[in-house]
Amino acid sequence: MTAQPARRRHRVLIPVLLGALLIAVTLVSREVDQPDQADRGFLSPVVTGDDGGSRLAESLARRGIVVQRETDTIQALLATRPGAATLFVPAPGLLHPRTVSYLGLLPAGTRLVLVDPPRRVLDAAGLSLRPAGRRWATRALTPHVGDRPCPLADVAPAATAAVARQRYAPTGPPGSVDLCFAGGLARLPGPAESIVVGASDPFRNDRIGEWDNHAFATGLLATAGRVVWLDLDGPAPPPPEPSRAPTSQLPESSGDGFGEPDDQEELGGGEREQPTPDSRPGGDASGPGGPDRDGSANPLWSAFPPWFWALLLQLALAVLLIAAGCARRLGPPTPEPLPVTVPGAETVLGRARLYRRARARNSAAQTLREAARSRLTGRLHLPADAPPDDVAAAVASATGDRTDTIRQLLYGDVPETDRDLLALAGDLNRTGRDTTPSSATQPPSPAPPQPAGTATDPAYQARLPKPRSEGDTR
Repeated sequence: MTAQPARRRHRVLIPVLLGALLIAVTLVSREVDQPDQADRGFLSPVVTGDDGGSRLAESLARRGIVVQRETDTIQALLATRPGAATLFVPAPGLLHPRTVSYLGLLPAGTRLVLVDPPRRVLDAAGLSLRPAGRRWATRALTPHVGDRPCPLADVAPAATAAVARQRYAPTGPPGSVDLCFAGGLARLPGPAESIVVGASDPFRNDRIGEWDNHAFATGLLATAGRVVWLDLDGPAPPPPEPSRAPTSQLPESSGDGFGEPDDQEELGGGEREQPTPDSRPGGDASGPGGPDRDGSANPLWSAFPPWFWALLLQLALAVLLIAAGCARRLGPPTPEPLPVTVPGAETVLGRARLYRRARARNSAAQTLREAARSRLTGRLHLPADAPPDDVAAAVASATGDRTDTIRQLLYGDVPETDRDLLALAGDLNRTGRDTTPSSATQPPSPAPPQPAGTATDPAYQARLPKPRSEGDTR
């Protein structure tokens, strides 16, 4: 039998496995390359990592723009009261649902900049926008859409910027929303202007130097001379009381600048999850797979995105299905009546092919040895349950071979290769042909009774006269 079926199966499985591996690597690389708003230090003005916003903050400071960092939503809203300011919210998905509606109470002359906000934030803030499609990766485009120039003069110097990942479409009357960058940027004019950007690339440290992202980000935030940067260190907590809504009578914020390094906290936690002391660096968690001591969710689950756990579950299910498909049927074989009479040679050949495909050399060798022992014990008049030593001694006496050689042949080890199995079958066949019944092993047959008075009767032979020897003269 050839190995052609196995080669055909490998020709199909290997490309499929390579394709699945390529897709998995692509998905993992893409998700690693695209940061999440819940990641630690995402667009923070004091974080110098790839996903931080320190380069943008330093560029604004060099242009004379006052950058005021706030880590509380209410304090950031209050910080816009003294005068014209730009409220920059790089992680709208971390806002609490009860504080999102406060974004519609900003004073006149304030510009609100939201980076890739989800649908719930757009609806709660009263913005007449909806997500109109999301790309696999961010695309760099010019601000003008077809023949219509971008009405936002602050980004007009930016010839090309990478903002078209999430596209938006207006839900209000025509002309109520200005779209730029093929819908990647939407501007809602009014006393308090709102701008929605569909990607975080122009503001990140690792992408601000690409294309014209630097000119786009600085031009968007440097219009009022002061930027209130809402740097959330996790999902925002609910406001203390509903009556504490920002009004014109509330005191002004006391925040000034970036804040001291001791007051800077890392961004942590996932969306809609409250940060816990145990989930931050230095905390004491109960274990990697269980809840913390205070009963909150373990940070290991939020260390990987949901798609990672889904992919891991799918791979586990695929492995189980492959194992179930390749597993043998449990229990003994079930005999079935044959529809036709099969020649013995075909039956033997089919069984041999099954043994070879399963590489069951042990079963094949055991079958050959049992058949040889059955023939030899019957030929040598030995009981079927004779000890191996007796069988080996009787066969060695009949064939003239050594006893240990015959014992190794009939009760030896499992052949390691197909060549060894063929050699074993040949030796068993030769031993069966050379075995002849030994007189030592044959039971003596009783002599047939002789009639009295015959020549073979001993009493009759004793009465016969003895023959004379030569020289006897009597």
